Order: sequence, then C-alpha cells, then structure tokens
Amino acid sequence: MASIALKTFIGLRQSSPENNSLTLSKSLPSAQTHRRLRINASKSSPRVTGRNLRVAVVGGGPAGGAAAETLAKGGIETFLIERKMDNCKPCGGAIPLCMVGEFDLPLDIIDRKVTKMKMISPSNVAVDIGQTLKPHEYIGMVRREVLDAYLRDRAAEAGASVLNGLFLKMDMPKAPNSPYVLHYTAYDSKTNGAGEKRTLEVDAVIGADGANSRVAKSINAGDYEYAIAFQERIKISDDKMKYYENLAEMYVGDDVSPDFYGWVFPKCDHVAVGTGTVTHKADIKKFQLATRLRADSKITGGKIIRVEAHPIPEHPRPRRLQDRVALVGDAAGYVTKCSGEGIYFAAKSGRMCAEAIVEGSENGKRMVDESDLRKYLEKWDKTYWPTYKVLDILQKVFYRSNPAREAFVEMCADEYVQKMTFDSYLYKKVAPGNPIEDLKLAVNTIGSLVRANALRREMDKLSV
Repeated sequence: MASIALKTFIGLRQSSPENNSLTLSKSLPSAQTHRRLRINASKSSPRVTGRNLRVAVVGGGPAGGAAAETLAKGGIETFLIERKMDNCKPCGGAIPLCMVGEFDLPLDIIDRKVTKMKMISPSNVAVDIGQTLKPHEYIGMVRREVLDAYLRDRAAEAGASVLNGLFLKMDMPKAPNSPYVLHYTAYDSKTNGAGEKRTLEVDAVIGADGANSRVAKSINAGDYEYAIAFQERIKISDDKMKYYENLAEMYVGDDVSPDFYGWVFPKCDHVAVGTGTVTHKADIKKFQLATRLRADSKITGGKIIRVEAHPIPEHPRPRRLQDRVALVGDAAGYVTKCSGEGIYFAAKSGRMCAEAIVEGSENGKRMVDESDLRKYLEKWDKTYWPTYKVLDILQKVFYRSNPAREAFVEMCADEYVQKMTFDSYLYKKVAPGNPIEDLKLAVNTIGSLVRANALRREMDKLSV
C-alpha cells in the first residue's frame, strides 16, 4: 500500500536543513546513469602524504559495520569503535530479501524465513498476509547480536581496526584539514575491565552510535522525537514454536500502542514479543502486557529469557552533517514511520556515506571536505525521502484511532495491496501499479475510512 502512494511523491525531496539554499541541479543524472557517476574530490582537497585517509566509525551496529567494511575495502585506514560487542538491541529483527543479496549475508545468520504474516485488528480480526509471495521470497528474521557481530567481523577481515571502547567526546579541528581528536575508554584484558582512557586522531568521522548518539551531540545535530521500544524474548515449547515456524504477527490497537503496533516475531528457538510508543512512554510496560495478553494462547507457559528496551528515532535529525562528520542509521534518524523499519536503512546509509568518502578521497589518497560527504546526503534524500514521507502519512491516517486501525487491517486483506506492499518492502523499489487497481484501491480506502469514522462516532455516543 505504501508503494502505491509513493508514486505521488516521486521527484520530491526534502530541503537539506544544513543549507536550505542548496537545490538539486536539473541535470542530475537519472537512476539508470547514477551508477556510472564518478564523484571526484574537491579541487582544493590536498593529497594525504605518507599515509592514507583515516576515518573513525563510532558504533558497531548494521550502519557502523557496513560503513567500516566499505571504507576499509576502499583504501581508507578505518577504526570502528563499539562498546558492547554482544549488543542485543530490542529490535524486531526483520530484514528485506534485497538486503540478503545486497550485503551478501550468509543464510546461517538468518533465524527464520517468514512467508506468512497475520495483521490483527483492535477487535482481534486477523488478516492473513503473504499469499502473493513467490516461492523464493521471504522476510528474514535475525538476532541483532548475530547480525551486528557478523558485519563487524567482516569489516575487520577487510582491514578495519575494531576497537572495544566507549566513545566519550570529540575535539574539533583547530585548523582546516587538521585532525579530529576522539576520546574513548578502551576495554581489553590488560585493563581488567576497568577501561583505559585513550585518544585517536582521524580525518573524518561517521556517527553510527544510535538514537543517543554522542557524535550527534558533538556537532550539535539537534534533537528529534523518539519512540521507546520494549521487547521480551520468550522461550516457548516446541509445539507452540511450530506455529511460528514461518509466521510473524502484528497487533494494532490502543491497548498495545496508541501510535505504533505490537509484534510477535520468531527467532531461532524463541519469539520476540514487543511494542513501542512515542506519545505514552511511561505506559510502555502496560502496552507490553497487553501485547502478551493478545498473544496469550500461543505463548502461554513461555519463559522470559531476556528483557530489552531502547529509544527509536521518529524522524531525521535537523542536522546530519557538519564539516567532515556525518551521521548514519539511527544516529541520523533513519527509521520509518508506520513499520518501524531501520536495519536495512541503517546498513544502506552506512555504506552510502562510506562510498562518498572513498570516492571523494580517491581511495584514501586525498583529504575530504563537507562537499564530498554532502553527496551522500543528497543521494540518500533523493532515493529514500519519499518512502519516509509516505509512511509518515500512513501512520497519521491509520494509527490515529481504533476504527481507523480496523480500516487499515481490512485493507490489508486486499491481494493487490499485499502484492504492492511486499514488492516494495522486499526490494526497496517503487512497484509499478495497475491504474485500474489503483483506482479501486483508492475507492476502497475511502470506503474503509468512512466506515471507520462512522464507527468512531457511534462509539463516542456510547461513551457519553
């Protein structure tokens, strides 16, 4: 459904908050020719002598791992700083099929191949989704500690130095082309866990350190609205786990979240049960209890083996770039509304930012400047801003009340909606629509919303 609405926004681009006077040139190459575009370093960029360009990546999640690997393969002297090597972020863990191919992910790190989904309305009307999937198509379910470690290890194999440390602060350059000085606490066996204060000098920095990014604070990137995600990993019996073998569930309703949804996603030997909210953070445990109650018959008797909570950004930061520092992933605010998807966009933004640095520096031979890194932002906004905008609109339309959520679930039963939605999600491309079917969908959408509003009015009368 999001893909259908996307066509209306093609060509739109959010103006860059860093410099509103900048606009895209009308001669910007098309998507078909963009791959052949060579981004050259600024004419004023000096050559780096006696060494290659040095870049620090702060944060070792999908964004940081993908960025570090790309930098290292591109001839950049790369340092990846990550505090928690066993990071278990409270994340649903769903990745689109295209990510498996684009990032060459081995199948053994994918816990489950989801081919069926149930969308469950506030009144517990369940709609089965997935009948339009082709035999080879699926949504991958991963555990973040497994995926993140794999991407970090691959970055190390490519030549990046992976440092187990906590980033503290950053001293800005005192002159053009002078280094950034990063302060961090290093953890290794020699310090017996107490940590040792160290510094690192680099030419550029990629902030991939999540919603509470210290790199973002260092460049005064500004605040953004955020959601709290709360998740419990629940070990259930083998016979109950069989039910979730290739099935994921999504629950909508005021009971599980006033502005998001609850989920039950299958992992290797357990299910991840969670929810999130922006508007009622103090009530997150109440919403989590409601999600468990909704799924009660399918997870009863299960044992909670882990409890996780984490902030999730709701929109991009006001500033995502300053001089030779750029933000990617959650640090930049790249999580979609409505679906809450962030893993693919984190890894993709990390790679795109690193590619801009590699190309701008001519494989580490020249210094980069803000104009080189800005090419990453321009490419990102042009490619993905319509997706974020449309999903923002969908969330505002369909998550505003229980009747609207009922209408949303009703629409999800439409085979055309499912096909368009899955095609767009799995491949991160705007799926071409059928004009007649688009018109039918528009009529059905209006009809569903009218019924939802009528139901809401009747419910309001009963509550008086």
